[in-house]
Amino acid sequence: MAKNALSEIKRSLEAHVGSKIRLRANGGRRKTVERTGVLEEIYPSVFIVKLDQEESAFKRVSYSYADILTESVEVHVCNEEGQVRINYIQ
Repeated sequence: MAKNALSEIKRSLEAHVGSKIRLRANGGRRKTVERTGVLEEIYPSVFIVKLDQEESAFKRVSYSYADILTESVEVHVCNEEGQVRINYIQ
C-alpha cells in the first residue's frame, strides 16, 4: 500500500514539472520553512525544486515522496486558478 501511495504522489507531481510551486517544510526545532521555486525534475525516489534566488541561499533542494506522504513537506502548485495542494488521501 505504501508503494502505491508513493507512486500516486509521484504521478501527481509529474503533471506539474516546470510549474511554480510553494513548499512548506519542517525546519527542525519547531521551525517551518517556506520556499517558492519551480518543480524542475522527477526521479524514482526524489523530486528536485529550483528555488527562487532572491529568497534562498540554496539553488536547488530535493525531497522524497515519503516526505509528502508523512506530511513533513507540503507542496502547493501555483497556477492561474490559485493553488493546488499535492497530497495523498487514503
